[in-house]
Amino acid sequence: MVWFQILNKIKPLMTAIENQKLTFRSVAENIALVESLVDNICEEFKINEDNYGNILVAVTEAVTNAIQHGNKYDPKKNVEVIVKTKENLLRFVIHDEGSGFDFENLPDPTDPENIEKPHGRGIFAMQHLADNVNLKENGRVVELNFKVCAN
Repeated sequence: MVWFQILNKIKPLMTAIENQKLTFRSVAENIALVESLVDNICEEFKINEDNYGNILVAVTEAVTNAIQHGNKYDPKKNVEVIVKTKENLLRFVIHDEGSGFDFENLPDPTDPENIEKPHGRGIFAMQHLADNVNLKENGRVVELNFKVCAN
């Protein structure tokens, strides 16, 4: 898909952000759709650079986890991203069709025995980048909340 077509799909979402939804197949290339969505939302709402970086990294990490760990790269399964705004709060809800995971007992990625492990830092990073992270439906739904400041 060419970028022009991707942007045309996303552009209509920018007219009214409240409860907008983007649904796509679980293939890694579709992370670009989410990056464009975050770019457009942050531009539309004039989100400052610090918040933009936190939002982009946290949301793309959640979507990557949904594609990779939740849906196991199964192109028959979808990832859904819902965007909501309310005053100075920007909320992204990421939903996958996987079986979920035990998010109550995640290993601490800062523990010396886990430092060298290649995985296990995504939720930790999201929790430090977003103002609030809620995991629901056995981890199949990730809600990222950001208190945002405009430029």
